[in-house]
Amino acid sequence: MDGYFASRLHHQLRRDVGHFAENEVRPLIPAMEAGRSVHYELSRRIARQGWLGATISKDYGGMGAGHLGKTIIIEELSRVSGAMGAMVQASQLGTAKIVHFGSDEQKKTWLPAIAAGDCLPTIAVTEPESGGHVLGMSASAVRDGDDYLLNGRKVFVGNSHVGDLHGVVVRTGPGSRGLSAFLVESWRPGFRIGEQKPTMGLHGFSFGELFFDNCRVPASNRLGDEGDGLAVAYSSSVLYGRANLTAVSLGIHRAILEETTRFCEERQRYGKPLHELPSIKLKLGRMQSRLMTARLTAYHAVHLLDQGMPCDAELMNAKLVNVESAMDSARNAMEIHAAAGLFTDRPVERYLRDAHHIFAPAGTSDIQLLRLAEVALGTAKGQWSEQLADVVRMEPVL
Repeated sequence: MDGYFASRLHHQLRRDVGHFAENEVRPLIPAMEAGRSVHYELSRRIARQGWLGATISKDYGGMGAGHLGKTIIIEELSRVSGAMGAMVQASQLGTAKIVHFGSDEQKKTWLPAIAAGDCLPTIAVTEPESGGHVLGMSASAVRDGDDYLLNGRKVFVGNSHVGDLHGVVVRTGPGSRGLSAFLVESWRPGFRIGEQKPTMGLHGFSFGELFFDNCRVPASNRLGDEGDGLAVAYSSSVLYGRANLTAVSLGIHRAILEETTRFCEERQRYGKPLHELPSIKLKLGRMQSRLMTARLTAYHAVHLLDQGMPCDAELMNAKLVNVESAMDSARNAMEIHAAAGLFTDRPVERYLRDAHHIFAPAGTSDIQLLRLAEVALGTAKGQWSEQLADVVRMEPVL
């Protein structure tokens, strides 16, 4: 499958990221699991590899490797640590808003810094009272001369505690044209980060709360025009969020199958390896089938995206299939491990916890199904992949 979608440089990228993940990330997992808090140093170390610039043009110091290159990076990191895969995917969301909607000056200022790993960007859309209902948000920005004053609260912000530049969507007026987006540096007065709360999984990654109390931001920090906030939020979620989370799920899924087959080879039952039992072999076969299907949907969707072709439905389906498949395989893995899977000396229970974290962001499975039903009925409202095709299309990779 790699040979169909990937180039020689993609293969080298996979080897490089995989080597880094095994040697630099894996040894730190016990500490991240014990601490259950963000790992600042490792997040920065990963950023300095240049991988946050996967979809940034070489003109701005990026890799120009496209969404397939980005998928490979996130997948290989997530295979070892879902938390660090999530860290990269969240930064890519923050990158998207500048790539698509940033002014020339904003791109010159921020994209080279992101590509070099000197800036970790985020995107902040969700609020506690509105959840995934973007138009229900109440955080606001009011024009005050050459500035805006931001007030409100954002939750579930990926990289909240390590982010340097927050892309914040707030309300500047009524209705769907009343949302606008701003770049807010983490040092600005009136901005603060909420206390990091312990989570079920993805230990080492932060997704917390941001607070704005008369936070003064210059008008030059606005992304696009007033009223472009909904487009910033939706396009980042559809084109980047779904693809990114697909990659995290894919990496976790690979780890689940690899660990479970290893367990089945080590354990003996009735004088034979555990996988010789028909019931176990059937479960392994299902897991392998799921992984093959999930990987195909993931690579196919981002391949279309890199070619500038309409693929909103494929991105929705990739997220749906990969998230559900990873969770189903995690359950099968726990069934095969039985009591042994409940102890933390084996990573399968971590994979189960991490897999569940990927379910809600960028739309739950029900949301993906509802949108896919609209595709089937012919009632879908346009395609972000088509509208932004000229910006998304990757640079040639040999």
